[in-house]
Amino acid sequence: MLVRLLYASHLVDENMADIVKTVMQQSREKNPQYGITGILCHSDKVFLQVLEGGRVQVNNLYAHILKDKRHTDVILLNYEEIDERRYAGWTMGEANLNKINPSILLKYSASPTLSPHFMSGKMSLSLIEDLIASAAIVCRM
Repeated sequence: MLVRLLYASHLVDENMADIVKTVMQQSREKNPQYGITGILCHSDKVFLQVLEGGRVQVNNLYAHILKDKRHTDVILLNYEEIDERRYAGWTMGEANLNKINPSILLKYSASPTLSPHFMSGKMSLSLIEDLIASAAIVCRM
């Protein structure tokens, strides 16, 4: 059984570049062996991440994220059973939302900054789809 999980969190540490680099490296190394794919969107202090894979594997990774001291205010935005993966081409794609046109964020949010804690899961997934369509997702592996 495949599932898709979408969560958002605030980061405790000020050094976003190092955290993103570490998360992306760990994802590239570990996700293939667990069959997990997905996309990580981030701004200076916020993560928005979608994970796909087997229910047990995705749930275990999310439980690990909940205990990760780098995150705070972790909120589950969407969890669903899926028939097929949408993000199968990414062990973990990345979108730095500080580098995109703010109008993409304004389409789904009240402000031009990423605030997924105030967005619905459906709106957040639509934002990710727009980021894919605009080629804002990098690190396809």
